[in-house]
Amino acid sequence: MDADDGSESQPRPSIHFQLQFDKPLSSQVKLAEWNPEKDLLAMVSDESKVMLHRLNWQRLWTVSPGGCVTSLCWHPDGKVLALGLEDGNISLHDVENGRLLRSMKSHQAAVTCLNWEEDTRPNQNGIWNHSYEDRTSRFYPSAPRTPRFPGVVPGESALLDDGQDSIAELSNAPDKHFNILCSADKDGNICFSIFGIFPIGKCNIHSCGISAGSKEEKTIFLSNCVVSKVALSKDLCHLIVTCSGELAEDLIGCSEREITGGDSQGVYCLVLDTSIFKRRKEELYQVARQASNIEDLLVVVRSSISVMHKQWKNAMNTFREKFDSLSNLIKGNHLDSSPEEEFLSLLGGARTSPAIHQFLVNSLSEVGVKRLSKTVCGAGKELQLIVLNHLQPAADIISFRMGELKAQSKWRARYRGIGLDETLTDSAAERAGMLLVQVERFIKVLSTVIQQYANFFSWLLKCIKLLMSEPIEQPIPYNSELVIIFLKFLYNQDPVNDLLDLSKVDHEVQIDVQTMQRATELIEFGGFTDTGYLKRTLVKMFQEFECSFKEAVQMPFSTISTTIVFKNFLPLFPLSTPSSANFHPISLSFYEAARDDVPANEAFKSSFVDYICFQVPNHSFANLENCMAIVRGDVSGDKSGKHFLEAIFLGIPSGFSCVDLALYKNQQIVMLLNEKSSGAEDSTCACLLILSVCDLPFVQVSRYATRSSFWELNELKESVVHLQLENEKTRTVPHTAIPPLIVSSSRGVACVLAVRKRALVYILEEDEDSDEE
Repeated sequence: MDADDGSESQPRPSIHFQLQFDKPLSSQVKLAEWNPEKDLLAMVSDESKVMLHRLNWQRLWTVSPGGCVTSLCWHPDGKVLALGLEDGNISLHDVENGRLLRSMKSHQAAVTCLNWEEDTRPNQNGIWNHSYEDRTSRFYPSAPRTPRFPGVVPGESALLDDGQDSIAELSNAPDKHFNILCSADKDGNICFSIFGIFPIGKCNIHSCGISAGSKEEKTIFLSNCVVSKVALSKDLCHLIVTCSGELAEDLIGCSEREITGGDSQGVYCLVLDTSIFKRRKEELYQVARQASNIEDLLVVVRSSISVMHKQWKNAMNTFREKFDSLSNLIKGNHLDSSPEEEFLSLLGGARTSPAIHQFLVNSLSEVGVKRLSKTVCGAGKELQLIVLNHLQPAADIISFRMGELKAQSKWRARYRGIGLDETLTDSAAERAGMLLVQVERFIKVLSTVIQQYANFFSWLLKCIKLLMSEPIEQPIPYNSELVIIFLKFLYNQDPVNDLLDLSKVDHEVQIDVQTMQRATELIEFGGFTDTGYLKRTLVKMFQEFECSFKEAVQMPFSTISTTIVFKNFLPLFPLSTPSSANFHPISLSFYEAARDDVPANEAFKSSFVDYICFQVPNHSFANLENCMAIVRGDVSGDKSGKHFLEAIFLGIPSGFSCVDLALYKNQQIVMLLNEKSSGAEDSTCACLLILSVCDLPFVQVSRYATRSSFWELNELKESVVHLQLENEKTRTVPHTAIPPLIVSSSRGVACVLAVRKRALVYILEEDEDSDEE
């Protein structure tokens, strides 16, 4: 930087980085992001493989999400990694082992950027944690995990293993702060999810206008927008969006418009009002806790039904395959009877046909009966365990949590503002109770069926021994009446499968008239208003509850979406072509205001400062080449004219180009510059430049566009600060740096870059006691 007194400055010696690691990679790195503690690095290769490395370059794991990864970010506590995919999905992965925790279809287009922010500030009473108490643990043990199908190797099934933790840990821990995951896609849709798993709002920058201006009322629309970066403020009150697009305005009371450069195509900074996340933080936190836990339990119920249906279907297929041969033997012996009639004749002692004798003695045999009994009855006991350990506990907790949501919805003054509808919540809570009744009925049906099959197999075993004239050492207990009931109602029917099979979701369960009358009478005493649920299957009742629950939680989503409106906008720089914005690094940051770096300003009430850093494309402004711009202040301020917003243009030295820029807290700016080569074979290097923020002469700029100058930053071209490498704190990197490059800082400065399919890591420890860092 040029000296202010005009005296000649002594050149500073350039310090070289020490090469710590040179690690070959199988393919080029296209995305990279440090975790909040700056000791773990997540990278995405051109093959969309996600790799996690420690600072010493130890690789922890590598996963393939199953699609093209277009963006990534970290959970604020560094325990979860969020990946945005080209198909619009967002997947959350456990940092410990890379395991997929949750996959959500939040978008219909490629996810271009992600940002995960949490509110770590105390409330008005000075309390850091939320006042919400989850009472579920008072009455119920820990939530059940998803069952795994027997015989499936872990990792081969989409269902979670019993030993794996649930995604609910993201929201269930009592010390968890309120956090929101923001995502944007290439179509201009921006989605918000509490804890990263509960969708709470959505907006589109194409379909909304922005009211702006101090004296003139304007409604501004952007078309053909491409969102490059989003950042939620630390207090969750506003979201800054940087995007490129074409401006279309509807000016009220203004007949003429003069735009510098005569072009409205450019890069803009939009400010969205998300203050409802702060104003209704406690209510949103409580609803999200309950709803996200219910969604996790829905996964348990759905998986339990699926596993039980598969197990029982396999057992029944084995039973049918064995007993279908009896029908063939009856036809072969030219008998005009059914298998049930043959078994009833055998039970009554009337006759033993050659077909039934051949089937029991030769086809089935004693060993076959025992094996079949073990298969069917064993499957029934497995189903009972799944019901007792997974399905029933999940249904119990779902009913309790829906009761909590129902109680909250009746507090209209507090929860109506976030869209928690009392009628919809009551309906979902009632269906949760119906689901619990259906689970209880399924337990009884399953127990009865198992008993019937066990009794039938015991009778067959005794018949085989008698037909083969074998001695019976111990009496084989069985009930003749139960055998008759089995042959009449279970041999060709399957009530367990009818309750679980999705293909029979509309199957009606037979209910006697007396039971229906009693259920109708209970309505007068506070029972369920819908008595038709008794005729529905378990899977049908689950689907109805799931639909009702989603309808209830959709209302807060719709309500919050209407409150997320555009508040302000700031034109950054014009573009000659829409695609040229993709090649200029932009970073968004929020830092607490400090007395030594922010001038006194009574209008500046916020305790956070917004930083917007970007490279100004050449020819965007007249006579302005090779510059970086830094805008800071309260970008989301009101329209009263009392605001704090200032900027500076940093001129890059001739022969260098800026590759990346980052802020170290709110005190230093770290820039990585590439030396331009004059020939194809010339060896070039990179330079890491460190500037002090308090030494930069920021210039206050107007927040809003005026007739004379639409691109407000154009006013700064006369006061460009030209950087001089010999006068600044510089570090030399003996390699050309190419994106993706992460310049970040923790207790030192770490520079990570990918060069010719090699990932190079350079580390410089910071010495606070020395003038030379």
